[in-house]
Amino acid sequence: MDIMHLKKVNGGDVPDYLHRKDDCMTPVPAAKIQFLPEDRAWIADRIQEVLGSGQLTLGKYGAEFEKKFSGLCGVRHGIAVNSGTSALEIILRSLEIDGRDVLVPTNTFFATAAAVVHAGGNPVFLDMDPDFFSIRPETVEKSLTPKTAGIIVVHIGGIVTAHMPALVELAEKKGIWLVEDAAHAHGSSFRSTSAGAFGIASSFSFYPTKVMTSAEGGMIITNNDKLAEESRIYRDQGKASFTVNAHVRMGYNWRMSEPHAIIGLKHLERLPAMIAERREIASLYDHGLAGFRNLRPLAVPEDGICNYYKYIAVLSEKQDRKGLKTILREKHGVSLAGEVYEEPLHKQPVFEKYCTGPLPISEDLCSRHICLPIFPGMQESDVHQVLKALKEVIG
Repeated sequence: MDIMHLKKVNGGDVPDYLHRKDDCMTPVPAAKIQFLPEDRAWIADRIQEVLGSGQLTLGKYGAEFEKKFSGLCGVRHGIAVNSGTSALEIILRSLEIDGRDVLVPTNTFFATAAAVVHAGGNPVFLDMDPDFFSIRPETVEKSLTPKTAGIIVVHIGGIVTAHMPALVELAEKKGIWLVEDAAHAHGSSFRSTSAGAFGIASSFSFYPTKVMTSAEGGMIITNNDKLAEESRIYRDQGKASFTVNAHVRMGYNWRMSEPHAIIGLKHLERLPAMIAERREIASLYDHGLAGFRNLRPLAVPEDGICNYYKYIAVLSEKQDRKGLKTILREKHGVSLAGEVYEEPLHKQPVFEKYCTGPLPISEDLCSRHICLPIFPGMQESDVHQVLKALKEVIG
C-alpha cells in the first residue's frame, strides 16, 4: 500500500482524494474474515484427519494451539475453551470470588461483568480513561474497599493502556489480583510485554469478528500453575482429569473441539501478517484524519503496539450515530463497525442493581465515538472511500 499523497487545503494537510469524485462505488464492509485458499485446504485436510481418528476434543491440535498461543504471549500455560466468555468465567471461578467485589470498566462488553456475576461476585463499574478507553490507577484506588477481590482490565480495540504497569503495581501493593480481558488484543503489547502477560491470568476470544478466529473459541493464559490446573478442571465438567469421572468442581462443558483448534492454529500462523495489514490501514487513516476538525483518532501509547481490532475515532460533538451510519452505508457504501461500546454497562437494565450512580466520561464517550472499517485484504481505495465519505458527512 502506498502512503497517500497529501496536499495543502484550507491551511491543513488533507489527502487529495477527498476532493475527487469516483465514477463507481464498491461497498466497504465493516469487517471481513480472511482465510486464504491454501489455508482452507490445510484446515480441511486436518479436519478430515480428526474425523477419521474419532478424537474430536482435547486432542493433539488443541494442545498444540494452547502451546503456540501462550508462547506468542510469553506465558507458560494456555487452556483452550469454547469462548472468551467462558475463559473469563473459568478464571474468576478459579480465583474463588465468594461474594466479593470485582472492579470492571463500564465501557466493555456484557460478558466481562456477566462473568463476574456467574462466578459469584459483584461487579463494581468504573468510569473510563478518555485517553485509551481503559481505566486509570487513581480511579481504581478510589474504588477499593475491604470487599474488593480484584480488577479486570480490558484492552479496548486492541490498545494496551499506558497505565498498565501502574495498574499492576497498584494491585500488588493492595494485595488484590489483576485479570486481563484481552478479547480484543491478540498480538498487542506495551513496552514489549504482550497483552495477556501482565495479570495473574488473561482471557482471549476467537469469535469470528476478532483479529484471529477459531470460528468459536477462547483461551486462558497464565503463569500461575494452580490457576492453570483449576482451569483445566473447570472446562471439563469439573472432573479431576479427562480419564476419571470424579467431579471435584462445579464445572461445565467449556471444552474447545479439535476442528476449532485446527482453524485457530492456522489463523494464529497468519496473525503477524494480518496485524501488519491492519497497522498499515490504520496509518492511512491516521494521515487522512489529520485534516479533520470534527473527528480525531484514539491515540495508541507511544511505547505500545496495537493490533487495531478496532480503529476508534471520537466525534467532537454528539451526533445521531444511527442516522450517520445509515447515510454512510446507503449514500456512500461504507459500513461502520460496532462501537466499544454503544451503551456503558452501568446503564444496561440487567446490571441495574449494581449501578451506584452516573459515570459521566463513559456516558459521553460511549455516545461520541465511531469505529472505522479495518480488516486484512482491505484496499487503499477502500480507505479513500471511507475518508471521503466521512469528509462529506461529518466535515
